[in-house]
Amino acid sequence: MIRMSLALALIASCAVPARADPVADFYKGAVISMVVSTSAGGGYDALARAIARHISKHIPGAPTVVVRNMPGAGGIVATNYLYAAAPRDGSVLGLIQNDPPLEPLFGTSEAHFDPTKFNWLGTPSVETAMVLVWHTVPVNSVDDLRRRETAMGASGANSTPAFFARLLNATLHTKMKVIPGFPGQNDAFLAMERGELDGYPSVFYSALSSTRPNWLPEKKAKAIVQYGPEKLPELGDVPFAPDLVTDAEDKQLLELAFTPLALGRPLLLPPDVPAARVAALRQALMQTFADPDFLADAKTTGLQVNSPRSGDDLLHAIARAYRAPPQIVARLRQLNKP
Repeated sequence: MIRMSLALALIASCAVPARADPVADFYKGAVISMVVSTSAGGGYDALARAIARHISKHIPGAPTVVVRNMPGAGGIVATNYLYAAAPRDGSVLGLIQNDPPLEPLFGTSEAHFDPTKFNWLGTPSVETAMVLVWHTVPVNSVDDLRRRETAMGASGANSTPAFFARLLNATLHTKMKVIPGFPGQNDAFLAMERGELDGYPSVFYSALSSTRPNWLPEKKAKAIVQYGPEKLPELGDVPFAPDLVTDAEDKQLLELAFTPLALGRPLLLPPDVPAARVAALRQALMQTFADPDFLADAKTTGLQVNSPRSGDDLLHAIARAYRAPPQIVARLRQLNKP
């Protein structure tokens, strides 16, 4: 009996204790807030809710994920909050528009954050935009855009579509005339159908495929030129703006201006979140983007998940933008003014 007791004691002393998982311990039974920089009902909100439905099972501890909308100032309100006010423990993450990370570079005084200090998690895709004209408009090429003034809709003179129209006019020497006053892209699309506008200068392929999927296949609208961080195979032989530019500084300007499109629909954590939790959420997000259930959900709701990028990819793109030569930044800031 004594020998048996000694043997059991020896076995117990040699047993390897179960290893604790501090990340799982933190997230078990927790509630994570996903702050979205837009109002409810739009594409960013739909993406956030799709991610929230599926990411929990990929996070150690399987926390509950709740979406919280925080619109304002084109995403700057939410980005300021995530930088300065949100808890830095991994309990709050953000899905923001792709413009705010460049706002400090643009000189926007309301942007009180350093984008290089966020913990970037990833994006499900990058964005490729195009200049779109209605099928009855006698414009079929970039040369036609150079010869003929075209009326292009936008919400305001300082909106993103208006900026891209000015950018392309400056680098491709086109003659797009911005007509402000259309609250949203859908309003401009309706005006195109009524013949009140020739087109729209900044249509994301992802948005068109979900809102007007028949326009290109049925030739109701024409894509004249595409632009962004990469050429989109789905647009076939539609010319790619960077390929049409020969001036070195113009090429640098386009690369800098297209940085937001390279960020896609970026997710992030505030600065100073513990490294182990950042790594866990980065891995969980990329696993979600590959999850068949998430992909089926995204397809049903018309969301594009065609080119995931990691948090390191996003940080690299942002850091490269902030290293742009001063004269290129100055040109970008000038174009950003109406």
